[in-house]
Amino acid sequence: MILTYNLKHGNDFSAELVKAKKIADFAIRTKSNTSKDVKHIGLKSAIANQILKKYRRRGIKKSSTVKLTIPGQSIMFDVQSKMAKIPCLGLELDCKYLPAFLKIRQVEIGKDLAHLSVEMPEPVICGTTRFIGVDCNTTGHCAVVAVPHTGKIHKLGRHALHIHKKYKSIRRKLQKQGRYQLLRQMKSRERNIIQNLNHCISKKLVQIAISEKSGIRFEKLKGIRYNKKQHHSFRYSINSWSYFQLQKFTEYKARMCGIEVAHIAPAYTSQTCSKCGSLGDRDKKRFQCVKCGHADHADVNAAFNIGKPVSHCAVDYAINSMSRLHKERDLCKGSTDTPLSQSGYQTATPEMLATVEPLTL
Repeated sequence: MILTYNLKHGNDFSAELVKAKKIADFAIRTKSNTSKDVKHIGLKSAIANQILKKYRRRGIKKSSTVKLTIPGQSIMFDVQSKMAKIPCLGLELDCKYLPAFLKIRQVEIGKDLAHLSVEMPEPVICGTTRFIGVDCNTTGHCAVVAVPHTGKIHKLGRHALHIHKKYKSIRRKLQKQGRYQLLRQMKSRERNIIQNLNHCISKKLVQIAISEKSGIRFEKLKGIRYNKKQHHSFRYSINSWSYFQLQKFTEYKARMCGIEVAHIAPAYTSQTCSKCGSLGDRDKKRFQCVKCGHADHADVNAAFNIGKPVSHCAVDYAINSMSRLHKERDLCKGSTDTPLSQSGYQTATPEMLATVEPLTL
């Protein structure tokens, strides 16, 4: 596993950064791959080769912020003093506050920060039969987490939809005014806010998995944006959906803790009853089973289906029936009493869209 840490270097490399920008522009223009062609610019060959290698690739048409890239072969690391020495720049980086790592793979030097990429030892992934189910959504909460063996619910990322709508309105106004530079800044700001939100959600998911001693299970949503059945009014929501980034952030954080991450097919997860396994009726965020009468929030029902074991036996059904008497706090308030029919099943009422703590047995 390779992780990147940011360290302040406290040196002035403005002259070297200007030379690096010239080399990047030369690589884009000529597709050169040897430092002999840029020897006249005056930058060390170890750094020039890395910049040429990066910017000569197809698809790169413009260089914006070019950093000084030093490969691991040109870096000396003193194990006793925990200092990383870069002779070609005369720079020393203090690594004593970093966690233990195997070796330094690369260092990128910017104006103020040094981005240190190190290879970390990976803990052994422990196999498990218990998973928490994570239902990723474009509307409502970004992630609805269900713990099938306890009946607990966690809802994360409620503000993501508001952020997208807010910046969509701002960009529309800037587009009409022709303020394109500020428009790009707004796009970057929105992207940074959502990225920070995904980091917080993924960290919380790993914490839940550790506390529940379970793995994490997602839906495999690759290619969902190419579904032609979606209404045109839903296109903006699904195109601004950062589910892949959230899953990747969670995967690498989980690997660091030795937690297993799995994916399942998303078909019918929100339309299948999480108690009896039969197909039910879904209307927006409401789900109701026509067979057993179970009523629930559609995202909560999907999260339980994602996290629960594949086989549905009578024992699982009995345990879930006792642990899933709950109330959906976002949709209704009041008594959590649930009327029962003569057959012993819960009867569906309009107020039964629900989630509370499980009963103590």
